Parts: sequence; structure tokens; C-alpha cells
Amino acid sequence: MTQHTTAETPDKTANDKPAVDAKNRIDERLGYPNPQRVRKTWIDLNGQWDFYIPPASQSAAVNAETETAGGAETVGESGTVAVAASPAAEPAAASPDDESADPTKSPTAPTAPAASVTAAAPAAPAKPANNALYDDPATLAAVESDEFPAFDRTIEVPYSYTFPKSGVNEPAYHPVVWYRREFTVERHPGKRYLLNFEAVDYACEVWINGRHVGGHTGGHTPFVFDVTRYLRTDVGNAGRNGAGAEHGLPQANELVVKVIDFNRPDQPLGKQSWKDANFACWYTRTIGIWQSVWLEETGATYLDDLIMTPSVAESKLTVDASINDLAAADLHYEVSFRGSPITHGSVSFTGGRARFDIPIRDWDANSGIRLWSPESPDLYDIDFIVTEQGRPVDEVSSYFGMRDIASDGRLIFLNDQKYYLKLLLNQGYYKDAGLTGTAEEVRGDIEKMKAMGFNGNRIHQKIESHHALYLCDALGFIAWAEFPSAYEFGPRLIANVERELPAYLAKHVNHPSVFAYVLMNESWGVFDVARDRRQQTFVDSLYWQAKAYDPSRLVVGNDGYEQTMTDICTLHDYNADAAELLKTFQGREDEVKAGAPSPMSGRRAFCKGYERRQVPVMITEYGGVAYEGGGDGGTRGDSWGYGRRTDDPKQVVARIRALTEAVMAIDYCVGFCYTQTTDVEQEVNGLLDHDHEYKFDPDEIRSILLSAHTYGYVQV
Repeated sequence: MTQHTTAETPDKTANDKPAVDAKNRIDERLGYPNPQRVRKTWIDLNGQWDFYIPPASQSAAVNAETETAGGAETVGESGTVAVAASPAAEPAAASPDDESADPTKSPTAPTAPAASVTAAAPAAPAKPANNALYDDPATLAAVESDEFPAFDRTIEVPYSYTFPKSGVNEPAYHPVVWYRREFTVERHPGKRYLLNFEAVDYACEVWINGRHVGGHTGGHTPFVFDVTRYLRTDVGNAGRNGAGAEHGLPQANELVVKVIDFNRPDQPLGKQSWKDANFACWYTRTIGIWQSVWLEETGATYLDDLIMTPSVAESKLTVDASINDLAAADLHYEVSFRGSPITHGSVSFTGGRARFDIPIRDWDANSGIRLWSPESPDLYDIDFIVTEQGRPVDEVSSYFGMRDIASDGRLIFLNDQKYYLKLLLNQGYYKDAGLTGTAEEVRGDIEKMKAMGFNGNRIHQKIESHHALYLCDALGFIAWAEFPSAYEFGPRLIANVERELPAYLAKHVNHPSVFAYVLMNESWGVFDVARDRRQQTFVDSLYWQAKAYDPSRLVVGNDGYEQTMTDICTLHDYNADAAELLKTFQGREDEVKAGAPSPMSGRRAFCKGYERRQVPVMITEYGGVAYEGGGDGGTRGDSWGYGRRTDDPKQVVARIRALTEAVMAIDYCVGFCYTQTTDVEQEVNGLLDHDHEYKFDPDEIRSILLSAHTYGYVQV
């Protein structure tokens, strides 16, 4: 196992070629799993692991196989009208199951979302194969057992076993899986070793060298264990076969992970289907390790929490830093821009915490500060060194962008300038890989989205990887960060959402590209929010928690309709008639906020008592025009989209133009989000296909987006 030493960032000069220089800087940070928290010495634990799936009872396995073979539930036939077959047609509120049930046991699945289509979808089986093993004795025994299994296959981490790139590609549902791998590490005196998991779905337990390290519940957010005391310190047998003993190499460490995921509808699922197969806009499930794993070396005292908040108006960066203990330590910092020093200083930790402001004045910049924006995504580097009695004990390299986000109740501002948001709904699914995209794949998507004229993406029902968020920062692409939905309101849903909320906020807080937090979508999980005060209070509580953690960004409580506390009135309307779409909204701001404007959903824009909020208005879902332009082997029988299907790409572009021009003509609308970036499994309304290649001429799409709401000076 290679122990990496992160390269020092070379000095850059003004004579460097800008494009090459920018790519090199990006690639340097992408060489570490978390570009915002780069440490010099670390071990990449992605790659091949041993893998094991406990067998179910024979009768349960046969039942699951038979039901799964029944085929995917479809939303209409290829080419049929699906105007109202929208995510707006959410699952009906389900009767709560026994809230005292073990969280690792799957309850009965809730009623599935219905879609208004011309062809009736097949009825769901009485017991979906998705959850067919929830009461199987062998499966429940596997849940309870901590005995290490006899691993009989391998898997490529960090891909879910349900996708081909995992090397397993097992379509059947298995709620318990095991992982194992070996690694060696050269331990150094006075150092600590942190084991990082970026995301594991859903609950997991971790062992090193047969000793239990800890557990984590929550399928979308990062977690870390200090594993220093579990690592072997002697040399000798470096592997199960004794390799390395004769050379005195470090002894191999065994890392074992057990994962349990019953895909309960009261846990955050995002777009994972909880039924026996895909349906509507819910897709193949993700189980197990699906984002990066790595081990990093720190000092005995090390930088732990870090929040950096820029203020353009005050020309400063506010830093809130914490260390892992109460040591008498100091924090030194150095700010630079492309190798040129800007400022430096030091502060002392008090009670393990240091809070301070760094004045940012850059006299090489035209305005004294280099501002971050999609048009000019300038990033400052900041290096931190923790010292004890003058001796360095931990070093972290990070970065920040100077930008301000604000709203005056009608408009949205970036760096004190009116800004119109042109977003794409981005679900972040990749061919043969599900939710796990490589940095190269993400970079390609962002470059294509920008080429089509969009200035940002609404990351939909997914918490993206560190690499993806960094690329939004470095390439200049706004991100709306959306929390994945759960679907059955009750005490367990509340606990499960609250458990991951702080880590979700912490993952995004230092990224300048992150413009807004979206906490819920289309009342998923709070289906009675229009009339249930408990559910309204829950949404409001999430809004205020986000504001307490990070008041510098906009927060959307429930995107789409039936809104309570929110900084933006966000509306979804998949009306395929551009003239009707414009007529619905044009010149009717007060009526829209007080009523139920969309004929597609019929839902009120705001819950009663919230309808007169003075907030800007955006259309955050529209379009979704269906078109299968090849890719992924051609067409599929269960594909669907919004509006009447056409095989003529020119007609599709004409519809996109008409709908987008209608949205941009709404007099009080300050931005939009078009559905969507790519085709995703059965949903074929992407501007890119399943292979993430253009379906249409990007210059044509760009001409549509640049036909209105463009700002700034043009240099000639």
C-alpha cells in the first residue's frame, strides 16, 4: 500500500500560461481525497477489497429472485404523454409503522408515488422484493452477527455492489454486506492516524485488527475515526502469507467493515427506490461504501473543525478553528494567491478553539480583492500550521473564495451585484457507477454545463463528493446543496435527518460555490405539511438550524411548493405549453404566492400563514423534455419524460427554447433550474445522454440561455 506524501505547491508567476496554470492547480488538489483539507501524508484505501454477502434463507431468496424478475415498474409507454408524471406526484403519506422497531429492520414500504399517464403502470407486488428479506431469519441473524465471514469475492471501492463498476454487479437486494482489506502504514512517534469514510450507506461497524473501532449511522455524510491505538506497531508478517517479514516491513493491518441497509423509508434515501424495482423518478439503490476511504497522518494535536466565512463588504475572512484537545497550542496561517503572499499571522487556541478575522487586501487585484464568481472563480490558498511550544505538530492546506450572497426580498445578489441564476438539475448518476462519479467525469459534466450557458447546478437529492464540490469552486459553477429526502414522517425520520444535518452543513460550509441549502423537496417525507403543524414546525426547525450554523447563505426549507420558512419562493411547473406557463405566472406575483399556481401539481406555493413572505421567486423545476438520442445502447422500454415524446431533436430544442424564454420573461422571476443535466436510468429528459455526451448542439442551448438576463461589461 502506497503511503502518499502530498507535493508542495510550486510557486506560480504571472508569466505562467493561465489555462495550464489553472489546470495544474486543480489537479494538485484533486490528488488528495478532500481538496479543502490537504495533509501531506496519507494512504488511499480505495480500490479492491474482499467482499461478502450473507445468504438469505432459500425460500426468501427464491421469493426475492422471482419478484425482482417481474420487471421494472414503468411510467407510461415510450412516447406517451406524461405531462403530470412529475416528481410532484409524490408518495402519499403512509401510515406510520411501529416507531419502536429496530432501525436496521425494514418496515412495510409506503404507498408508491402515482403518476398520471396514458398507460397504467403495473401494480406493485404485495411484498416488494426490495424488502422481501426484512423478516427472513437468516438475514436477521446476519444483522446481529459480528463474526467475520469467509470472504468469497472482491469489490472495487467506492462503488456500490449494485453497479457494474463495482466488479460485483449484483442486481438482487441484500441488506447486509461485509468488506475487508489489508494495508500497511509506517507509524511515526507523536503522530495520530485518522480513518476517513466520505459516505457509507447506511449503518456500518468498523474493526481494525479484530478490534471494534466504532460505528456510524447515516448514508450520505462523512465520518472519521482516530485509529491510532488499533494499528500494529511491530514489523514482521506484512500480510496473510508472510510477505515482507524478512525485510522488516511494517506488519499489515486488517480493516473490516460491516454495512446494514434496509432502505427504510424513514431514513434519508434521496432517489433510491424502496420498491422491488425502479419507478417514476426513483432509481437503483446504493448500498455500502460509495465515496472515498483514506487514512491520514496528523500530529497528536491536530486541526479538527474549520469554518471560513468571507465578507467582501468588510474585506475579511472570519475563521473559526478547533483542535482535537485542550492543548496550549497556536495556529499560524499564510494566505497566498497563485504563489504570491497576501498576508500571514498567528493566534492562540483557548479551550481548543480560535476565532479571528484575517484582513484580505490584494493590491494586484483591480478592486483590492479578487472576487469569486462563475465568471472569475478566483481562489486564495490558505495554509495552517498548528504548533505546540513553537514546534509544528499538524499542517493543513486549504483555500477560500471571497464572495457575498444576499437577497433584498425581491432580487438575489452576488458580490453586491444583481445575479440571475441559470441552473441545471443535476442528480449526479453515472453510467455503470450510480452515484459514484470520478473527478474526471464530474469535471466533464461541469465543463459541458458551462458550455451550454448555465452558471450553476442544483445538486438534487444527493450530497456530492469533496472532489465534485471543489471542482464547482475551481471551475466557477454555483451549487445548490440539497439534503436527500426520507419518505415517512415520524420520530424516526426526525432523528435520522437530524443525525446527518450537521455533517451535511459542515461538508459544504467552506465552499464558495455553494449558494444555497435545500433541506426538503416537494414535501417528500412531510406529505401533510400543508395542514399538519408538526410537519411545518419540523421544516422550520431545519431552516433555523441551517441559519444558525451558516447565516451567510440562502436556505430553502421545502423546494417546489407548500413552503414554510424559506429565503426563496421556489416553484415547480412542468407545463409543456410555453404560452400557458407564462400566463400562469406573468404579472401575478402576489396571486402566485398566495395561491396554487401550477396546474401540474395543484399544490399551494406556501402553507397557510406563510404566503406573504417577501422573498425572491424562482422556477426551480421545469422543462424535462423527453428525448432518447442514443447512448447507453439506444432506447429502453421503460423510459419517460415530460410532455409528448418526439424523435426529432430540432423539435426538442424548439420546446426547450420556448419554455426557457417563457420562464425568463416572468417579470419578477430571478432565476430558474431546468430539468435536467443527464438521462438517469429510466428518466430520459437530460441535455446529456446516459454516457454524459451532448444530445443537442451546445451552442444552440447556449444561445437560448444568453438571449436574456446577461450582465457585465463587454470588452472590445
